[in-house]
Amino acid sequence: MKKVLLASASLFALSALAPASAADLAARPYTKAPIAVASVYNWSGFYLGINGGGASSRNCWDVNNIFGFAGPDTAEGCHNATGGVVGGQVGYRWQSANWVFGLEAQGDWANLKGSNTSLVLAPPPLVNQTKIDGIGLFTGQVGYAWNNVLWYVKGGAAVTHAKYNGLIGGVVLDSASETRWGGAVGTGLEFGFAPNWSVAIEYDHLFMGKRNNSFTFLGINDRIDRIKQDVDMGTVRVNYTFGGPVVAKY
Repeated sequence: MKKVLLASASLFALSALAPASAADLAARPYTKAPIAVASVYNWSGFYLGINGGGASSRNCWDVNNIFGFAGPDTAEGCHNATGGVVGGQVGYRWQSANWVFGLEAQGDWANLKGSNTSLVLAPPPLVNQTKIDGIGLFTGQVGYAWNNVLWYVKGGAAVTHAKYNGLIGGVVLDSASETRWGGAVGTGLEFGFAPNWSVAIEYDHLFMGKRNNSFTFLGINDRIDRIKQDVDMGTVRVNYTFGGPVVAKY
């Protein structure tokens, strides 16, 4: 009986001490969850890049002077001069909210060639040939950014360098060359894929207008052709932007 009473008293004492011991324990400190930080791509800064792709130039020739005898523009026909382009670009962009503005200069080596048989100067059949070996663009840009994705439009001045040949049996009979200025419009979609690096696809159309070109044969002007020229160009571009392109946003 004494053992039963002793065991009961011990259990009672332990149950009385348990709440007091729990109350004496220090409260667990409250730790505030860290604030999430979102990375926002910043398109501002100077950039330098390379580009490559292809182009097609539509060239229509109208002869209006033969050996000094002027006449109305008479169509000799049209042809497309096609080939590859490769070059580089440099520019500066600044961003305001989602809007991005910029200025850019681009220069490309080109290898565009095409020809057609003259509808006027024959026989023997004369083949008119166009070779464009250089293209330049000087443009302004306006774009809209969704974080690291930028869509933009561009417009400004364009320049091409071309050589024109008249061929008989594959041999050059007469030739002319020019540097021609015109206008350009284009659009592109650019993706920032790593800090400072971005890749873009771009399309440009060049309005190069009509120009008179004097052809020479053995140093003598034998004809003048009024040549209308347009260029369509598609390129893939890779840019490196100097500075920190990522801004932390809380």
